[in-house]
Amino acid sequence: MSGNPAVVMRLVASAYSVAEKAGAIVRKVLHSGDLGIVEKTGANDLQTLADRLAQKSICASLSRRFPKITIIGEEDLPIEEVREDLIENGQAEDILQRSCPEQYRALKEEELVVWVDPLDGTKEYTEGLLDNVTVLIGIAYGGRAIAGVINQPFYNYQLGAEADLGRTMWGMLGLGAFGFQLQEVPADKRIVTTTRSHSNKTVTDCVNAMEPHEVIRVGGAGNKIIQLIEGKASAYVFASPGCKKWDTCAPEAILHAVGGNNRKLTDMCGNAYCYNADVKHMNSAGVLATLRNHDYYVSRVPQSVLQALKSD
Repeated sequence: MSGNPAVVMRLVASAYSVAEKAGAIVRKVLHSGDLGIVEKTGANDLQTLADRLAQKSICASLSRRFPKITIIGEEDLPIEEVREDLIENGQAEDILQRSCPEQYRALKEEELVVWVDPLDGTKEYTEGLLDNVTVLIGIAYGGRAIAGVINQPFYNYQLGAEADLGRTMWGMLGLGAFGFQLQEVPADKRIVTTTRSHSNKTVTDCVNAMEPHEVIRVGGAGNKIIQLIEGKASAYVFASPGCKKWDTCAPEAILHAVGGNNRKLTDMCGNAYCYNADVKHMNSAGVLATLRNHDYYVSRVPQSVLQALKSD
């Protein structure tokens, strides 16, 4: 490592530490017993005190150290002074020690866009399905997701009070993906992971069209990508406009950082999403993610589903 790491490496190193701080905040709010739940657009679109505090922590911590980056967070919060105890100044030393991929060494702060979901899987969080919950920090350049951090605040929670709670994984294009053991579903099996709480006829029709041997319904986009990279699912299929850019930027970056031409996250037509600062937040053509055989899954999407998505 040079004595002065590239801006993007410093940003990823900070995002790692900031995601761990946010994960600790999410755990602390749960253990307090007062989740401070409010409905945003309905019973399936919730916000908790953990969402609010975690986003404040992430955005304030990153913008203090990198004042010229653009940060886009899920929660629409009032601009106000952030408590000092929410600020995380640490940086992951292991990341700082790594050599930055050549194509990103000269990037400037103002060229980077950070997409933040402070608590992905809020509904599951309120229902005690804690393994579904993640903190997502994605970093984009030139419209492309190039790096991402996923923190699972409650990883290992089923093991009880003695368990070492939480883990953080991260990835960067040209560098690799870290913090988990890559596994894949056997090639002769199609296991589809899809939404648990946002289903409808279009979503179901599309899942069935994939002719899956098994369907797993869980919460959280970050959690579904973890299902892929840890060998629990072959494809993440969500034929609905419910996902936003902050749900997919970090997971997409980690999926692509795993390496290989077939690791893809696209819309249901097979088109890549763009993560520029000025794009619309909604992933209106759905989400399709795979570790391999992406073209097969795209080819199986029914015309009726494509038409339904087009009309949204």
